[in-house]
Amino acid sequence: MPSPFPGMNPYLEPPVFWSEFHNRLIVAISDALTPELRPKYYVAVETRTYLDDEADEELLVGVPDALILSSTPAVSDPVPSSSIAVAVQSRPVQVTLPMPESVRERYLEVREVGTDAVVTVVELLSPKNKRKGQGRTAYEKKRQQVLKSLSHLVEIDLLRAGVPMAMRGSVSRSLYRILARQAGVPTP
Repeated sequence: MPSPFPGMNPYLEPPVFWSEFHNRLIVAISDALTPELRPKYYVAVETRTYLDDEADEELLVGVPDALILSSTPAVSDPVPSSSIAVAVQSRPVQVTLPMPESVRERYLEVREVGTDAVVTVVELLSPKNKRKGQGRTAYEKKRQQVLKSLSHLVEIDLLRAGVPMAMRGSVSRSLYRILARQAGVPTP
């Protein structure tokens, strides 16, 4: 049965599914490019790592191995027993705390054989790249470095959600975007 969705499957966009899809697509793009670029160039799968303080998941912490409970006050307690309130808890309480998440995002670099010079950077945007936070900040910094370099940039945005990357000029309002920026060619 053909897919009922035109373009990208929206069920792949939640972060829980996106990571695996992102990694598989990056490898598939690398596998498709490699035979076309040989023998002059090769494709390297690279990783950008950062801590995300605004993680989607929360980490379960605080479950003790043993718990000591007391239902009566200590004998040496000078406070009269009529004024003591004792809290008795029969089980440990599980709590969740927001914890920074170590995020690894893969991207491709097309490099020249022999010199290892980066000729082109291929980026597949993730949900974290398109919303406010460490992911967007890390990607925008990397994007600026590539745009200032002698490397070409291919930016693939298959996500409908989030804020698109900044661009000037007549930008279409399409759901999906592919930006191909040729190094050395001034942008309008």
